[in-house]
Amino acid sequence: MTAPFVDESGRDVSGIRPESLPGGADALELLDAAVTALGGQRREGQRFMAAKVAEALETRRHLLVQAGTGTGKSLAYLVPALRHARDSEKPVVVATATLALQSQITGRDVPRLLDALEDELAERPTVALLKGRSNYACLHKVEGGYPEDDDAALFAAPSGASPGGTVADRPVGGLAQQVLRLREWVETTETGDRDDIRPGVTDAAWRQVSVTAKECLGRKCPLVEQCFAERARTEAGEADVVITNHALLAINAFEGLAVLPEHDVVIVDEAHELRDRVTGAVTASLSAAAVRAASTAVRKHTAASSDALERAAQAFDKAFDADPSGLLPRGFTEEQVYAVRGVQDAARTGLSDTKGDGKGEEAGRHAARSRLSELLDTAERMLGADTAHDVLWLSRVGRWSPAEGYVGASPGEPATLNIAPLSVAGPLREGLFDGRTVVLTSATLAVGSSFSSVAGSLGLQGPGAPAWRGVDVGSPFDYRRQGILYVAKHLEKPGRGVSEAQLAELLDLLEASGGGALGLFSSRRAAEDAAEALRERTELPILCQGDASLPSLVKEFMDDPAASLFGTMSLWQGVDVPGHSCRLVVIDRIPFPRPDDPLGTARTRAAERAGANGFMTVSASHAAVRLAQGAGRLIRAAEDRGVVAVLDSRLATARYGSFLATSLPPLWPTTDRTTVLGALERLSTG
Repeated sequence: MTAPFVDESGRDVSGIRPESLPGGADALELLDAAVTALGGQRREGQRFMAAKVAEALETRRHLLVQAGTGTGKSLAYLVPALRHARDSEKPVVVATATLALQSQITGRDVPRLLDALEDELAERPTVALLKGRSNYACLHKVEGGYPEDDDAALFAAPSGASPGGTVADRPVGGLAQQVLRLREWVETTETGDRDDIRPGVTDAAWRQVSVTAKECLGRKCPLVEQCFAERARTEAGEADVVITNHALLAINAFEGLAVLPEHDVVIVDEAHELRDRVTGAVTASLSAAAVRAASTAVRKHTAASSDALERAAQAFDKAFDADPSGLLPRGFTEEQVYAVRGVQDAARTGLSDTKGDGKGEEAGRHAARSRLSELLDTAERMLGADTAHDVLWLSRVGRWSPAEGYVGASPGEPATLNIAPLSVAGPLREGLFDGRTVVLTSATLAVGSSFSSVAGSLGLQGPGAPAWRGVDVGSPFDYRRQGILYVAKHLEKPGRGVSEAQLAELLDLLEASGGGALGLFSSRRAAEDAAEALRERTELPILCQGDASLPSLVKEFMDDPAASLFGTMSLWQGVDVPGHSCRLVVIDRIPFPRPDDPLGTARTRAAERAGANGFMTVSASHAAVRLAQGAGRLIRAAEDRGVVAVLDSRLATARYGSFLATSLPPLWPTTDRTTVLGALERLSTG
């Protein structure tokens, strides 16, 4: 039996007829028509969610919806979105966590839905896909309008080759061949979208045909009328529904840049990711390497002097040479203030000296000035940092040794100074929620059965917070009948890496299930070590993230019921393998954030200063969401059966264990390994 639908206060709202909600009847009529046309089944959670979304859009009140796996939440929010867009002059913006999910909604979910509703809608709504500028090929760069990179000789046609020749005409290697293929693809593509080229290309190759938003010449570009990115923005401005991502939503909300068309409704999918995605989008960095890159650009593409930038880079390196990585414990020293101010002054002078400079190509000068502008903005932000609202920390890149593995960086190696907001709640309240209706949805939105954590992190709690409602529409799956949650209570508390006892437990689980395991590890090193150790102890195939591209590994895992796939965070959230191929999910440890994570540390201290439990507010809440995402990989369809095995005894023994468990799918719990091994053996032969 599925759990009842509950609201933000935990009240059972299952008795509410969805048709009775404002806008609910119309939305459900469209939803039922779509489900019938698509050959789907009636799902009460999906219907309740669709009606609640319609109500939110009708009453203009923000809504948080937790919709478990199998609910069909994309359809549940797209149908009311299309209905609203039909009656509104402004588009509905749908923001997803990743480009991949964005493309899935645009390329699969929306076209199928529109086809299904063809007889129900008087006019077919228009839907546009909008990404950041660097995701589109730049025609001006392809045609040589930007200065060549230092390795441009790799991509030039050999002497005697015609510019219009094919890749086969040119004896070039891997990276160069990708670039030449890209240039030929640009001649035929309608979108210029990187995701449309098959097979894909590396980041290094794509950079040869694309520019960042700051490098773009904008309206000054001679090819602006043919520009792929500008065309996408124009189409978005005329569309009924715009599909974008969290990063563009953050830029639109935080930086005051109109990268999205004017809108009054936003639907945020995978909303548990929003805070971190927004934080990442507005995090800025400063390093001597960045200053020297700006200096090189000024020297190559303008007539201005770069001497001040070179001196600023040297001073920056010296000022931060002795500090360890991590939070700056006492803020800036006097020397460090002087160094950052030196970058600020050199960048400001450089911008003044290069204004109207006619030397070289316009694009080259523009690129140099964009680097200077970024340095100036970042330095000013850091000098004006407020410890109550900003987090400053140093990071250094470590090194990889075949003998030692990853070796962390130490003082003396080049440092990068980083700044991020301690909280994005205030800016999101103003930039996202003010003047709009926002629907936030995810399979893991509630933490410890409460919406308070995510609501607070996004600015929906405290004095002046806008009104909102929440609802958990559950999942159509019978988790207690379909799966087991096994906690290896007998194991010692995890230490560094994967212990021998964990490996032995994992081996027994794999042998009992005959493979079919998705191993979710807390680090890449742990996944690789476990794969290497088990390959020596079992004949079952063990795949590991990094052995090949992730899509090919997932396909191999799906195709071979005896195979197991080990990996880290991208597997925790991004893998959908229904059926017998995934009958065991193994989690090596509770996914707490790294203890040396600067932002996590700063947020923990801030919570404690406010009188809250810093560990529960930050670390335990983070772990609860990640753990739920990982456990959610097991049951993806009504026929799925299996076991989630957690090799971290703290889930059963620590005081916070019950808090974490309330965020997990309600699988049948046990700590009896004999019971679990028997169940896996029956699954493997069934």
